[in-house]
Order: sequence, then structure tokens, then C-alpha cells
Amino acid sequence: MFRRKPQRSTPTNEHIPVMINQVMEILDPRPGEVAVDCTLGFAGHSMEFLKAVGPDGFLIACDLDGLNIPAATEKLAEINSSFHLHHGNFAGLPSVLAEKGFDGCDILLADLGMSSMQVDEAERGFSFMRDGPLDMRMDTSRGRTAAELLMTLPAEELAKAFAEFGDEPEAMRIAEAIVSHRETEPLARTTELKDLIMKAAPVKVIQNPRPGEPSPWQQQIRPTARVFQALRILVNRELASLQELLRVLPWILRPGGRAVMISFHSGEDRLVKAAFKEGMRTGLYSSISEDFVRPSPIERFQNPRSRSAKVRWAIRAV
Repeated sequence: MFRRKPQRSTPTNEHIPVMINQVMEILDPRPGEVAVDCTLGFAGHSMEFLKAVGPDGFLIACDLDGLNIPAATEKLAEINSSFHLHHGNFAGLPSVLAEKGFDGCDILLADLGMSSMQVDEAERGFSFMRDGPLDMRMDTSRGRTAAELLMTLPAEELAKAFAEFGDEPEAMRIAEAIVSHRETEPLARTTELKDLIMKAAPVKVIQNPRPGEPSPWQQQIRPTARVFQALRILVNRELASLQELLRVLPWILRPGGRAVMISFHSGEDRLVKAAFKEGMRTGLYSSISEDFVRPSPIERFQNPRSRSAKVRWAIRAV
């Protein structure tokens, strides 16, 4: 049902937009349309949208991380000036569209999760691979840091977050270890939290995994990766923002408008799947993806961030 687009060459820099070929094929942006990129990041998707809609179209892109906006502005301005970048949460899109005088949009993308730039910056505290302060806020101008939440939330709430947002089976054991540790000193650094998790939830490592299975090192860090993911989602209230976006999505898509959601976590994917199915049942959508789309083996190799990506799409009823 979608028109086949020519395959784009893979960018040579490290900030590769996830599943760009599939996104462009599904959304099929056309000259004169209004495009929305809910998660601007390094502007990889936004640049392709702006080229496609042309000077007669318009791009609106949001980002909680205001540090991304200056560099993205420069990149987009080299294409044309038909864009507006909004420093804020994508849950507020209806008011952003209204402020720019639009009754809705024709295409919309939400590439959920965090960008590779945020992971690479140790001082942001997103990565356990780099020592840095336990911050994890996408918008560093507001909100409580991960360190503050770890210092104040009871073990039950921490365990619930680790289980729901990280699918961590040893959630309570890790939460109790955090509460015990903070009685003597706070957790302030990413490496401190990593060491605590690895001690609280040791993994029985399979030394000679079969081809395609996780390496011993990957097995060992799984609890740490799951807890860091859960903390990031908790700090930034990501699932609550996604729920609000899914609630307003049918009303900000123009008739026939197309939406794509790229999720990296089972909780995100469940919310998207349920919302799209309900919208199809009630007649708000004329078509939705029957199942999620995964990146190709080549992309997973070239861009490790894409490995857990799942794409779902929906088309607004006319």
C-alpha cells in the first residue's frame, strides 16, 4: 500500500537516524505537507522530512533537550527555512501546532528513548559505560535527577519502576541494596550505581554461548542496563508523556495523516499497540500495522542503537 522509495545511503557519521528507510517509506512525506518530528535529536529524520515537504510545506520538531536545538537549527536552515523547533515535551503538540496556525499535521514520527549524543556525554549520566553524575534528565533545566530519586524513593517504588520500566527480575533485591547503601552515603555517580547493581544481582554467566547469543560480558551487564533504562524512564516521565501523545494523536493528524512510533522498550510498544488497536476499533484510524517492523540485519550491524527498535504505524481515517 506504500509507494516504494529509493534506498538512502547510510550516513557516515555516528548519529545515524534509526530505520530511516522504513520511516520514509511508511510516512511518504510529500511537497506542501506539514511534518512533525516529536524527537528532534540530531535532526536526522527531520532533515529528510524537510527535504521532502519542501519550502511550501512545514516541519515542526520537538525536543526536551534544549542543547540539541542550536546544532539542529543550523542543519535544517541549510535546506530551507520552513521549520519551527520547540524546546519542550511532545505531549504539548496540540498547542504548538495551534500557535503556528496549523489545524494538524500530515505525518508524525516519535523516535522514543534517548539519542546517541546523550549516551556519549558522560556528564549527562545516561550511560553506565562512562563515569558521570547520576543526572539522566533530558531537560537539565528542570526536574529531579536520578541521584535525587535514588536518595528519596522507598524501596517499593524503586522496585516497581525497575520491574515495570526495565523488566528486571531482581528489582526488589536491587532496590533494597540501594536503600541500604544510601543510609551511609548517597549514590552520586554512574559507576557507583553500576557496581552496586552488579554486586546485588550477580549473573550466572554462560562462558561459551552459541552463535547469536549474548556474550559473557553482555550477560553480566544486563541487570545494570535494565535498571539504567528504568531510571531514565522514571526521571523523564517518558511513559506518561507517550500516553498523552497517543491520546491526542488522532486529533492532531489530518484526515489520511500517517504516524510512526519507534519504541525501544516493551512497555512503550505495548502502549502504542493498544492505542492503535483501540483507534482502529473506534474508527479513528483506517489502517494500522498488524505487527511491528524491525530493522534489517545490516542496520543492526551498522547502527547498534537500532537493535531493539520496533516500528508501528497508523493512518488517520478520512
